[in-house]
Amino acid sequence: MKSKVVYVCQNCGAKESKWVGKCPVCGEWNSFVEEVEVSAKGKRAASVIGTSSSRPLRLSEVKANADERMDTGDGELNRVLGGGLVPGSMILLGGEPGIGKSTLVLQFALRNRCGKVLYVSGEESVAQIKMRAGRLGAENDECLFLSGNMLENVLEHARAIEPKLLIIDSIQTLATEAVDAIPGSLSQIRECTNALLRFSKENTIATILIGHITKDGQLAGPKILEHMVDTVLQFEGDQQHMYRILRSMKNRFGSTSEIGIYEMLQSGLRQVTNPSELLLSDCGEDLSGVAVGATVEGVRPILLEVQALVSTAAYGTPQRSATGFDTRRLNMLLAVLEKRVGFRLGAKDVFLNIAGGLRVSDPALDLGVVMAVLSSNIDAPLPKDTVFAGEVGLSGEIRAVSRMEQRVAEAEKLGFARIFVPLGNKKSLVRVPSRIKVQFVSRVGEICRELFR
Repeated sequence: MKSKVVYVCQNCGAKESKWVGKCPVCGEWNSFVEEVEVSAKGKRAASVIGTSSSRPLRLSEVKANADERMDTGDGELNRVLGGGLVPGSMILLGGEPGIGKSTLVLQFALRNRCGKVLYVSGEESVAQIKMRAGRLGAENDECLFLSGNMLENVLEHARAIEPKLLIIDSIQTLATEAVDAIPGSLSQIRECTNALLRFSKENTIATILIGHITKDGQLAGPKILEHMVDTVLQFEGDQQHMYRILRSMKNRFGSTSEIGIYEMLQSGLRQVTNPSELLLSDCGEDLSGVAVGATVEGVRPILLEVQALVSTAAYGTPQRSATGFDTRRLNMLLAVLEKRVGFRLGAKDVFLNIAGGLRVSDPALDLGVVMAVLSSNIDAPLPKDTVFAGEVGLSGEIRAVSRMEQRVAEAEKLGFARIFVPLGNKKSLVRVPSRIKVQFVSRVGEICRELFR
């Protein structure tokens, strides 16, 4: 077998015959790493990936197994996956360091209803995993653990055990002898994922890969990694808060609009079936600068608390700060209030916070943000039984948003008495709610005259 030394960019995968400081493809500095490229792998590659006898088939000859999903025992994970694990599928789970990826997967492996599970960890020893399992308070004799990072060893044990589910924690620690490179390099990640993909499809074993995240928030490794797998899940949240969100970025077997919400506790992750009740405070006082907005995460409506503080700028230059909300959109909304509604906020500090540590990008939260800012500006509390949902345009108009019927139904279920919605959503509300008053408005000024008399 012939081999040659090449330099590979760890950011985009570009190859050069000699080391360069700046990648000519992606512009990243100091990203080239020396690797040995083997031109003919022959029997070594065949021994890793394995061979399969197959022939072309008609669609009428193919046995469909779309409905044969495995129940994970986790309602939130089932929802995000589209109803459960599909046999033979490959799932890539990414997230920030310490966010709880390994905890989520270990908890699922110990409490699963799928059958035999092989959990491979290249980052922890089996003793360390046992300590974490003791903290979670779960145990399962159907779950087998293996500590190591050699792909050939992992596939050998997987063929002997024949599990229903294979978990790799993480793909960046796995390495194969067929590639002469360090674990975590682009060539190692690509070859290991390709071998696991072939093994998973040929043996109808569901596989979950845990992936690392770069400083830019992208999954580490070649972009082809996301194309090879069937499902890409993102586990996100603020480590300073208790809530975590599981999002589907790609799903060949279901919708990508679903999310799962968890609460991080000392004993592990707890499923949050009704996040609206947890995100709303039960404070008995009437406080200014607090508004309840109706947003939609995936297809799930959520009511959350928007907190604003407006004060005179102490150092001349006003500050604009937002937590959980886009700062640029906040500046735009403040400019609309200044120009179209007549509130002078140019010389005042404005601080905004989405309670619970969630990050929201839904434009329907604009109305809740605007009302919280105005409430704090004039120091007048808003009615506690009122919800706001609507997008605010540059001319001060309130624009229609999607899924308004679900937002109204969520507010009605939680016992709110009134909800302000855009006039443009009047035709989309097919069902007339009986326990909540739906008030249609077209301008921000109409709500101000109604609530701040």
